[in-house]
Amino acid sequence: MARAIWTGSINFGLVSIPVGLYSATEDHTVHFHQFQRGTADRIRYQRVNERTGKEIDYGDIVKGRDVGGGDYVIVEPEELDDIAPGRSRSIDINSFVDFDEIDPVYFQKTYWLAPDGEQYVRPYALLLEAMARTNRAGIATFVMRGKEYLTAIRADDGVLALQTLFFADEIRNPAELLDNLPQRNLARGKELEMATTLIESMSGPWNPQEYRDTYTERVERLIDDKRRGHEIVTEAQPPAPTEMSDLLEALQRSVSAARSGGRESDTQDEPDLSEASKADLTEMARDLGIEGRSKMTRDELRDAVAEASRTAPTGGRKAS
Repeated sequence: MARAIWTGSINFGLVSIPVGLYSATEDHTVHFHQFQRGTADRIRYQRVNERTGKEIDYGDIVKGRDVGGGDYVIVEPEELDDIAPGRSRSIDINSFVDFDEIDPVYFQKTYWLAPDGEQYVRPYALLLEAMARTNRAGIATFVMRGKEYLTAIRADDGVLALQTLFFADEIRNPAELLDNLPQRNLARGKELEMATTLIESMSGPWNPQEYRDTYTERVERLIDDKRRGHEIVTEAQPPAPTEMSDLLEALQRSVSAARSGGRESDTQDEPDLSEASKADLTEMARDLGIEGRSKMTRDELRDAVAEASRTAPTGGRKAS
């Protein structure tokens, strides 16, 4: 069983439910060490005084806040400890809001909450069901690892989820930051109708299992290929932006492709490769076991993939 990273109680009204807090997500990023090129020597970072060049002990380091004009206010670790919030033993819900009213920009990280003992399952289930029926989220603050968090507690398919939220002053105003934002009612006419039709044609239920981190998969494949001494494939550049003169045509072709199941061609054995990027074609060529693909141009890859697709056994791919 997973180990709780925080234990305490959810309090609402006069009801108190002991719970444990568990991470709902995990990071699958591929992590690397650093080496000097051409050697097996690891690179290590040191805390160095930029004036003297000498390494400094961790205990001799203090924090400094830049207040402008090259001036800093120095703060000792003990001074921060004195004003740090104490560890929370409770999550006190002070109000309930409609969960759909919370803008997703406020969401930060998700945790699961579970009863901290079999005897607390019934009150936990009561809160869970009541929140599910009302679509309400409980807004609360609590302290974990020396930091105060704003949170929304909600029902999520048989479990209470705790969503840490950004505070209002942490959300940046896009109108003050971004250039070239469109004016209202700029999109209209045939293009807007086609874009709406495209969205409707491509709409479906949310199924997260359909998506995967393809970049991490490529990193893992790169490492495996290098370990085995295989050829290394360079990914192509992203497609060029659509020009305004081509926008309507691109929308019309996209709608056609969406209505035909994502393919502009009705030929089952020969997929339409006209819009495939070089990276896509390289991936197909790898799956089809096409040799020398790393040296091919995009057109050569397209022809090779088309030929291999025609000759590959139905329902399967050549081994790479």
